Amino acid sequence: MKRPTAKPAAAPKPYTDPLAEILRPGQSIELLKELHILTRDGKLNQDSRRKLKQVHHLCNFIAPLLNEVLGRQETLTLADHGAGKSYLGFILYDLFLKDRPGAHIYGIETRDELVAKSRELAARLGFERMSFLNTTVAESTQSERLPERIDIVTALHACNTATDDAIQFALAKQARHIVLVPCCQAEVAAVLRKHKNESFGKTPLSEIWRHPIHTREFGSHLTNVLRCLQLEAHGYQLTVTELVGWEHSMKNELIVASRTGTPRGNARERLQQILQELNLTELEGRFLG
Repeated sequence: MKRPTAKPAAAPKPYTDPLAEILRPGQSIELLKELHILTRDGKLNQDSRRKLKQVHHLCNFIAPLLNEVLGRQETLTLADHGAGKSYLGFILYDLFLKDRPGAHIYGIETRDELVAKSRELAARLGFERMSFLNTTVAESTQSERLPERIDIVTALHACNTATDDAIQFALAKQARHIVLVPCCQAEVAAVLRKHKNESFGKTPLSEIWRHPIHTREFGSHLTNVLRCLQLEAHGYQLTVTELVGWEHSMKNELIVASRTGTPRGNARERLQQILQELNLTELEGRFLG
């Protein structure tokens, strides 16, 4: 009886570093540990993998804006409003700006402990062209610690009217590019709710926000529509898209605005008409001022 021939042993699979799939070339491992994206022994868990993927995805939108500015001039200023732990600022600096001596990032945040930690981390990593200001978005427009011109303004999940304050800051600083991920818009919904009974007699469109959950959702959506018209009226060209999949976040609308200097012809008129039609004229100062 013939004995079966033994199969040759399978060749061992080459080792692949799991971090190589997600880290960018030259990315600082030490920075990612300090931001708690990597564990102290350099490992990446599922939650931090998702967080890093989100930040990298956002960087894919911002990197061309950095290149556009630095293609025009030797210097670049970026202000990140509602910076929090400054994940975005640190990673942008590490990946794109640490070797560009004319580039400077300003993180704007109101929480003392986060500002202090960001300053300490930047000093420890030698990120000399990063500054952190303890001030509100609204107050930052008048701050002498910021330059007169800012090239790029970012505001990620700046809650409620802080996003609008960031837009006003960008307009005042003549920003070339603005990147917004709005969050928790409540002001427009509150005004819709305040004038609901009056609106019932004015327009059948009031059925859109008759129920409280619709008031909240419609108010949030309408806020971003008004912001887009506002930016277009000031000479910005817009891209409005989804930042990440819905499985990651329900607050993921991304607005990227680039200044052309040519306002959209009817943007201001459309904005005013919407405010009047929906009984929101008390917000003209915010969106038309």
